[in-house]
Amino acid sequence: MLSELSLIPSPPEGFKSGFVAIIGRPNVGKSTLMNKLVGQKVAITSPVAQTTRNRLRGILTTPEAQIIFVDTPGIHKPHHQLGKVLVQNAQNAIKSVDLTLFLVDSAVEAGGGDRFITDFVSKTKAPTILGLNKSDQQPQNDSNIPVLDSSYQKLAQPAGWPTAKFSALTGDGLDELLSLLVSKLPKGPYYYPPDLVTDQPERFIMGELIREQILHFTREEVPHSVAVGIDRVDESPEITRVLATIYVERQSQKGIAIGKKGQMLKAIGTAAREQMQKLIDGKVYLEIFVKVQPKWRQSRNLLADFGYRVEKD
Repeated sequence: MLSELSLIPSPPEGFKSGFVAIIGRPNVGKSTLMNKLVGQKVAITSPVAQTTRNRLRGILTTPEAQIIFVDTPGIHKPHHQLGKVLVQNAQNAIKSVDLTLFLVDSAVEAGGGDRFITDFVSKTKAPTILGLNKSDQQPQNDSNIPVLDSSYQKLAQPAGWPTAKFSALTGDGLDELLSLLVSKLPKGPYYYPPDLVTDQPERFIMGELIREQILHFTREEVPHSVAVGIDRVDESPEITRVLATIYVERQSQKGIAIGKKGQMLKAIGTAAREQMQKLIDGKVYLEIFVKVQPKWRQSRNLLADFGYRVEKD
């Protein structure tokens, strides 16, 4: 359950805090890692690349430190106005943090996308850690592992970046990663109450939970041409009623989202409702409509209406 804002205490002596940008190519596990570290689902995950659209903040508070993770959209070559906004927000995030965690997929060799991000990150002022994620998916033949790892060491060594190897999925190596992150943070205050896990409002998280299920059930059929608006939330002691709208770009996508006799929309709604009930720790009634909004990803005004704006540094 998302905690209510409360009084922020004074930090103990030697306390560390700061903002950490998780940066990397699409689908390297940024959202999975943030969720695992903060111990609660605050970012949606999907096998479909470029899932994250907004700069989400996940907050981890330990006795020694408070780390505010900024989960950024994957850096990629944009093909529409939405893509340009996402990449710009990811790049802006690196410029305004205390530490950058450059996440890569260690199950495959470093590629052109990793080298592009390396060049960009190398020009920023914040210290950087290279995180080798998906260690559990590396080839079973041990002779391949040094080849994969060395391709990333070649990225880290010229800049003097420390590295950490782990699996966000299984949790292996995350204690070592966390220790390294804390060691690189400056001394500082509590930026948020210690029991808060995200600064995103519940309405936003609800919309993201619906979008996650759309990605899960429709996969490539309705990949990134979908947005979700939470139109109304009515709360009572017994139940929370949520009214939402799914926006797609084409009539054919509306048919896919609804499905035969409404079965697809029912499956999306049921799964999203279950996640919402975990979020608010209570009963939820969810009603979803589907609306066609042609070329919304190309429209600056519609992008702003759906919450996709270029964020300040």
